[in-house]
Amino acid sequence: MNNFIYDIPTKVYFGQGQIVHLPELIQTCGSRVLLVYGGGSVKKTGLYDTITHLLRENGIEWQELSGVQSNPKIGSVREGVRLVREHQLDCVLAVGGGSTLDCSKAICAGVPYAGDPWELVLDRTKVQDCLPLITVLTMAATGSEMDNIAVISNPETKDKRGFSSYGMYPRFSILDPVYTFTVPRSQTAAGTADIMSHIMESYFDQVRGASVQDGLSEALLKTCIQSAPVALAHPDDYEARANLMWAASLAINGLNSLGKNRAWTCHPLEHVLSAYYDITHGVGLAILTPRWMKHVLNEQTVDVFARFALNVWSVDPQLDCWTAAQQGIEKLSEFFASMGLPMTLREVGIDESRLEEMAEKAAETDFSRAFVPLTREDILQIYRACL
Repeated sequence: MNNFIYDIPTKVYFGQGQIVHLPELIQTCGSRVLLVYGGGSVKKTGLYDTITHLLRENGIEWQELSGVQSNPKIGSVREGVRLVREHQLDCVLAVGGGSTLDCSKAICAGVPYAGDPWELVLDRTKVQDCLPLITVLTMAATGSEMDNIAVISNPETKDKRGFSSYGMYPRFSILDPVYTFTVPRSQTAAGTADIMSHIMESYFDQVRGASVQDGLSEALLKTCIQSAPVALAHPDDYEARANLMWAASLAINGLNSLGKNRAWTCHPLEHVLSAYYDITHGVGLAILTPRWMKHVLNEQTVDVFARFALNVWSVDPQLDCWTAAQQGIEKLSEFFASMGLPMTLREVGIDESRLEEMAEKAAETDFSRAFVPLTREDILQIYRACL
């Protein structure tokens, strides 16, 4: 196990009705806030009215940045930075899912920076200071409510990149499972795939001796497997939604990846897909992950896949390692399909025409410390297997 330091400054308010604490949390940062959200769902559910009533009632002034898209664009970040500077705002309040939260993190980093915010995405060492961020989560998926990573897209350059800095951790995060009751079925399924991918990115790692972390990962994966079907069948099942929401946070807040290489594979491969075609991130991960697993299954990795099959999917313990490993991969693929997720690239409008170009782009990532290092040709084979 590698050395590590664990330090997360985010204070989480979890559970029904925790929104009442919002005014006091904002007032620890100031009295003027940028309210960031995506489409109209926060207004349809009444959450927007609840929040603005609390702001108005407590004398908190706000400006709004709405319309943040999935795979958040650098243009929204630039507009948020402009609004904060123009109105001399004290902090950012992000209300929504991972895209809104990621955009808001980039805004918080961009405000004190003299140059263009995209420069920070390309070189995180340029992040020097950050505006305080408060989040109200409405979707269980990315875990952005409890990490310091923002993934931003630049349509002009066909880039989708993540960057991070300690100051980008949310100062406070309000997690009320009730706010996820109205999340559409397709987004619940894609969000679950994203949660599971975050867990598996750490589980399948060159570091093999981190038993505590791997045990946590297995428990989180089983929670997703048990809770997602319930949430899909009964959207207002509080326990199912609560377990998915907390699993999303724990999947990426560091607990299950401490002491490991943290060299992810499927996420960089998917970022290229959604940068070129703007597909839903979780859908891309569901398509890619089983194909990546089959590609990297070999004599050196079969024991990890067999453990995954036994401890997560409860395959027959009498099976040999190879058969168990293959069954575990198939069960993962079947689970994604059972949630109604597309399982081929063609289903989401991606054909072979740009696969070589995308493989070249993906190969710019350093995969040398990944579970299994990948070359450009490996990436191309994985993409082709997804068709």
